[in-house]
Amino acid sequence: MKAMNKIIIKSLALLALVITSCNESTFLDESNPNALTVDRFWKTEAHFNSALTTAYGALQYRSVSGAELVQEFVLGDIAGTQPWYRPADFRNLTYNNASIHLVNKWEELYVGVFRANTVLDQLSLVEEGVLRDDFKAEIEAQARFLRAFFYFQIIHTYGGAMIHDGVAQSIAELNQPISSIEEVNTQMIIPDLEFAMNNLPESWPANETGRATWGAATSMLGKVYLYDEQWGQAATLFKEVIDSGIYDLTRNIEDNFTHFNEFNEESIFEVNYSFDLNSGNSGFQEDSDTQGGSGAESTTLSTEIGSLAHGAFNTVLTSYSLHELLVHDEVDPNNPINDGNLESRRMNYTIAPRNGEGDYYLEPFAESPAAWGGGITAFVKKHSNWYHMTQEPLRGRSGINFRHIRYADVLLMYAEATINANGDFMTAIQYIDMVRSRAGVYTLQQYMDMNGGMFPAFHVSPQVNGGNLTFVAPNAQTVMEHIQKVERKIELCFEGHRYKDLVRWGIVKEVFDELRADEVWRQDESNLDLSGIGEAPLFISGFVRPDFVLSSVNYRSDQHDYFPIPTAEVLNNQNFNN
Repeated sequence: MKAMNKIIIKSLALLALVITSCNESTFLDESNPNALTVDRFWKTEAHFNSALTTAYGALQYRSVSGAELVQEFVLGDIAGTQPWYRPADFRNLTYNNASIHLVNKWEELYVGVFRANTVLDQLSLVEEGVLRDDFKAEIEAQARFLRAFFYFQIIHTYGGAMIHDGVAQSIAELNQPISSIEEVNTQMIIPDLEFAMNNLPESWPANETGRATWGAATSMLGKVYLYDEQWGQAATLFKEVIDSGIYDLTRNIEDNFTHFNEFNEESIFEVNYSFDLNSGNSGFQEDSDTQGGSGAESTTLSTEIGSLAHGAFNTVLTSYSLHELLVHDEVDPNNPINDGNLESRRMNYTIAPRNGEGDYYLEPFAESPAAWGGGITAFVKKHSNWYHMTQEPLRGRSGINFRHIRYADVLLMYAEATINANGDFMTAIQYIDMVRSRAGVYTLQQYMDMNGGMFPAFHVSPQVNGGNLTFVAPNAQTVMEHIQKVERKIELCFEGHRYKDLVRWGIVKEVFDELRADEVWRQDESNLDLSGIGEAPLFISGFVRPDFVLSSVNYRSDQHDYFPIPTAEVLNNQNFNN
């Protein structure tokens, strides 16, 4: 059983009672002496812990850590989709301010803010002596971390946010103007994370695993500064996490993508899901259903990601670019991590290519019923149950946790911050190579040793450009380009970072145009034979899927870097000026 989930079921309904008004008339104006009211709640440490757990519960929402993230997976360069699936609107950048995902995500993130604010408001009102000082500081630190996390997601999804530093007591307080990213950072996120850093423990007892820690708060604050291009501050914070000795890369990369060995040494902040808890509910049931009950405690992300032939929908498909990068993620034969495989374990646990090694849903690839036509070259493995089931779970009940921050991400962010802070690309290579070595592939340093001091520019398609890798000399620009277009793309794909990365680097249009040019080359019948199973290394058959034909034309930075504020919010809030 997963520790934090054990009390979510009861506490969700509890907070629903706590945060609603108790002033409405009841039949005969009589009150139930056993009813839980605000006057009777917020009296013990258990009450505050239960209420705080509902703020953690908001992390499980489908648009925050679950199935609705597929709409954002297809925004960047790692994925495509078929035109009949809903993510196509996001792949083609034809969504609008009434699109379901951007409406739901706005609402769900603000539910998280509201729940955290409820806890913080009541902490400020609790009578002296009710709570131990250390307990009170830890509750406040967790609530402020969660509030900062939700606000970070809001501002980097919508380009700004309404600031609420407490629970609104009137419509006037509820209707706030949209503040800029800088304003939200300064007024809310940075102070919250600084408090969390100073008051959260490095770890929790085993029965409380999953709560926010010092490492999560420090990593998040580093990320805030990284996005704000305050490179020195970002590098300092990431180095504190690295030097703490608390975290390490798992030997087996798959431990980050399955339900085995969760909350491992690489985990910095992850969201609990369970196959077993509250098993009577469909995985599609949210934690805020109209009856005040609890949700599924499971995730339906595997149902969206997994293969159609195995009880799922494969709404997200591996882009040709990502597939080709992973093909050329060349195995180091002397690295024991690969156990003799020809493809890297990073590839094996990320995508399922047509000619893949090993088993897929517990049967050999050659015997898989997966449909490889229609321009599909590889399915996505991350978040699916291919490694231990023959089919995706019925009723969308997957228990694979969602990792929001892991140590590999911190290493790569530190490498990026170091390059930008002082141009030290050789130190950056050292930290990039930690991630590459764990993946079982040749490090950049090994390539440089073998190729006269040069390493491959993997993002330049070998297939499109004559069949050979392009080599470049290491410098601040080429190493930074490797981080942007290769390492973070391969290592962290389908983990919620990619489009935000492309936006903050300002290279969305550049990437879309490059990949559209590759598509055009592949669509030329004189270049590829699509009549059979296609040509190595991608084996495209039938037709070349036009993932970037519309996005490369439609993209406008001012329209598509961030989602528009949902229509209903704009209409109902007179302070909105957009």
